Amino acid sequence: MNKEQIIHNTIEFVKETLKGAEGGHDFFHIERVYKNTLLIAKNENVDEFIVSLGALLHDIADSKFYDGDETVGPKKARVFLENEQVPEEIISHIENIILNISFKGGNFEQKFSSPELAVIQDADRLDAIGAIGIARCFNYGGFKNRELYNPEIPPNLKMTKEEYKKSTAPTINHFYEKLLLLKDKMNTKTGKEIAAKRHAFMEEYLEQFYNEWNGLF
Repeated sequence: MNKEQIIHNTIEFVKETLKGAEGGHDFFHIERVYKNTLLIAKNENVDEFIVSLGALLHDIADSKFYDGDETVGPKKARVFLENEQVPEEIISHIENIILNISFKGGNFEQKFSSPELAVIQDADRLDAIGAIGIARCFNYGGFKNRELYNPEIPPNLKMTKEEYKKSTAPTINHFYEKLLLLKDKMNTKTGKEIAAKRHAFMEEYLEQFYNEWNGLF
């Protein structure tokens, strides 16, 4: 098994599959998560081949673009990896990573854990916060034609996984329903350090947002 060739083939497969994807979930998102994964993995005892494949394939078919169907991504990853003749135990591990990486409203029990999942999950969550996280949040809100902010619609922190998937709330609510919660859900030391800085930036952004909204300096 030529691991370098498989990773190269995976990158090309993901690029082709995500052509024309929504800007917050396109190949550039995958590339950033992949880079974050390799950065965090340096300080963790993980299988680099598995974290590489998991990072590259984690959003190969994000359920939010498939009517909430969480089985599409793992199936696509499996078919590709089988064609690459990757061993079954690695394919199964990647499937479990894809199934368990997402936030899903935070009110669900993660059914699988591994050091590799922990690293990729942190890398993915880092791309959801900070400057890029804010940009992605508003990009997706625009994609869904959501209001920027509506003071009459408060954030809902008690949504079930299904309610979270179907939410049409204003984009600013998503900061409270997900983005500001991620700092305290990081798994690794490196992830926690980076998340703290990005979290502070989001808090500063929100303060500025509300000042501008309310006509204040």
